Amino acid sequence: MGLLTALARGLVRGADRMSPFTSKRGPRSHNKGRGAKKLGVLTAGRKFILLREMVPQFIVPNLEGFKLKPYVSYRAPEGSEAPMTAKQLFSEVVAPRIETDVKDGTFEPGNLEKYGFEPTQDGKLFQLFPKNYVR
Repeated sequence: MGLLTALARGLVRGADRMSPFTSKRGPRSHNKGRGAKKLGVLTAGRKFILLREMVPQFIVPNLEGFKLKPYVSYRAPEGSEAPMTAKQLFSEVVAPRIETDVKDGTFEPGNLEKYGFEPTQDGKLFQLFPKNYVR
């Protein structure tokens, strides 16, 4: 084999090194996996120790007598209801409760937590933008 053919082969094979490394490109013993979480640790002696704390536990409710199917078909028609706005939510859920309390005489403007108002966002996973939030 000549020098030029070896150089050409090296250039051509060099481009192949940039392709993603899959299980088809490695030896038979290579299994890339799919990024699953490890369920234990590998010791220095190449021994795997399973840790019960790392094994995920799935809590599934009892669905006996449940009438809905576990999936929604892609052929299902789109919903006919428009998404609910904050004004609709307030008028359907909170406003009737406030009206009944005003009629009964038990409404307290200082106790709005009873109707779902939260004065602070401490401990919330998703917080509103501070500039838009009442302090």
